[in-house]
Amino acid sequence: MKVVVFGASGMIGSRILDELVRRGHAVTAVARNPDKIRPATGVTAVQGDVTNPAGVAALVKGADAVVSAYSPPRADPGMVVGVARSLLTGLRQAGVRRLILVGGAGSLEVAPGVQLVDTPSFPPAWMGIAQAHRDVLPVLKEADLDWTYFSPAALIEPGHRTGTFRLGGTRLVANDHGESRISAEDYAIALVDELEHPHHLRQQFTAAY
Repeated sequence: MKVVVFGASGMIGSRILDELVRRGHAVTAVARNPDKIRPATGVTAVQGDVTNPAGVAALVKGADAVVSAYSPPRADPGMVVGVARSLLTGLRQAGVRRLILVGGAGSLEVAPGVQLVDTPSFPPAWMGIAQAHRDVLPVLKEADLDWTYFSPAALIEPGHRTGTFRLGGTRLVANDHGESRISAEDYAIALVDELEHPHHLRQQFTAAY
């Protein structure tokens, strides 16, 4: 499969890139600084501007699928909404239908009608990016492409590749102690699984231990 990954040098994007390479996919790895992309068989590292729809269209032309692990500047988290629109426009122009976005956990429900971002204990420092990621969902739901919005667990960080985790829909997945976490490596496994065998077309889903 020919896959374009935006944000391929980031904490999550680099793990997704590694997982795609491990499974033998041909990857165009897009980053602000492509020198940060580790050379690997089947990987073409390029610089690209995900905020430019025409540039997106040129980069994804001929791809089977696109993955966005774009991370916005801390000072302007709302850029994720504009980037989602840019990606959708670029993919339509290029005739590519499949898009998986690395989303946020804040839009997952912890109780019927109550999202994680709206709970009193939600960390204020993460409020801006969580709300911005939540605003991406309505944009996707209006699109006529085969999108998937993949929310991580409440805590995602570098760790081990175990291949053992649980999938969920729009509800936060947590263990018996109320902890919701996953390694970036296992998140990447779940994302590439979805890419190879789609089960959540035009849906949000999540994964955690």
